[in-house]
Amino acid sequence: MAKILRYVLALVKTVVEGVTIEGDAIVVSVRPHGRGQLRCPICGRRCECHDHEPTRRWRAMDLARSKCFLEYGPARVTCPEHGVRVERVPWARHGSRYTRDFEDWVACLAVRCCMSAVSRIARVEWHSVGGICGRVYDEVEAQRGVGRFDGLRRIGIDETSYKKGHKYLTVVVDHDRGCLVWAHEGYGREVLGLFLDELTREQRRAIEVVTADGAKWIKALVRRRCPNARWVTGPSRVAGWTSDALDEVRREEWRVAKRAAQDAMPRRDGPGRPRRGEETPPEAKALREAADAIKGSRYALVRNPEDLTGSQRAKLAELRRAGGRLFTAWDLKEDLRAVFRAGTAVEAEAMLDGWLHRAAYCKIGPVVAVEKKVRRRRADVVAAVALGIGNGRVESINSKIKVTVRMGYGFRNTDNLVALIMLRCSDGQPALPWEDRGEERRKVARDNQATSRPRELPKARFLSGAWQRFYSSNSYG
Repeated sequence: MAKILRYVLALVKTVVEGVTIEGDAIVVSVRPHGRGQLRCPICGRRCECHDHEPTRRWRAMDLARSKCFLEYGPARVTCPEHGVRVERVPWARHGSRYTRDFEDWVACLAVRCCMSAVSRIARVEWHSVGGICGRVYDEVEAQRGVGRFDGLRRIGIDETSYKKGHKYLTVVVDHDRGCLVWAHEGYGREVLGLFLDELTREQRRAIEVVTADGAKWIKALVRRRCPNARWVTGPSRVAGWTSDALDEVRREEWRVAKRAAQDAMPRRDGPGRPRRGEETPPEAKALREAADAIKGSRYALVRNPEDLTGSQRAKLAELRRAGGRLFTAWDLKEDLRAVFRAGTAVEAEAMLDGWLHRAAYCKIGPVVAVEKKVRRRRADVVAAVALGIGNGRVESINSKIKVTVRMGYGFRNTDNLVALIMLRCSDGQPALPWEDRGEERRKVARDNQATSRPRELPKARFLSGAWQRFYSSNSYG
């Protein structure tokens, strides 16, 4: 029985001493192998015993419908470098009351499910899921080391809010791999400096392209710390400016049309509703319908023409027939989008100069303000076309972060939120307990083969196909 539990729970360098059943839980008494005892949890050095702690339990993977716990009374060791510490146990991470396999399983669930679902499936407290994600992420990053920033050539920098009250996260995205490489609570020069401090001098000099918003301090800091980086203003950023300006023009036109419809109504002696039998003049009715059409045309104006629905195309056609400032602003928005679809940088530069000239003399206040922004970043816009890069990946990562926050229904610990975001959006994904995790799993297999071969066991009918393959691969029958 002890050997069966050792193989079923994938215990390495662990001796199973006994099994008890307490209610609906299975408690397995274990201890580290002789050479694995009295190890410092930080450096792994074998140390002298200081004293013994009371018996503890670690939650392991469930056996069928029953919870499983590992029970052991760890010792405290005296490390010459790190002082008095609780000894390291081979089945769990330091400071955790869950086994490695259980934490890896919960972290994989948290990457794909909401926090409440993970809490219900794993039968753990809601706040414990965040702590598990934090420990798994710390181990993944420790295994990757400083090499996780190798190969950074084109990066995107942005700030995204995760909570009301000006709570922000600063994120750095790798455009080439399309994943998140760094995230930290807060925003500003000091927070971005933390990311640049983690890079070596060679890694900073290897960065060639940086995309970000128009903040001058970001541009100055990147130019000073990354001398070979080229600044780029992506199409998504510019499209956001034009969409905001177009929506502002729409609201202005709606207010004008609404005021005109009110002025066309007949004057009454006093306030109140129109009298019975009093009809609305045709001109007032037409003006009111025009105001309603402008009010409901936001998505028809802001969305790309190729993504419009049938009703939105009809509204856009109606606005085109009406003409005016609103359609002029929409036409300028589409012309600016066409700049980023240019084939060459020379063509994009010529199209952009033409757009700047027309936008400067259109006499539409919000559009003129956008023209001034784009004119200041003319070289950055042309560079985006020449390099074929934008900030779409950064915006997609921001969307995933907001979805993660909504799925978690808030986080008490920001470090746990950052850990979950990194596990979900970076390329350092946690592995399931039964997946290959490189050298660690190969070491487990070698240790299992080095042990004494147990007696041959019959294949029970209740074993699933996965367990049948497991026993077959280990030559148990």
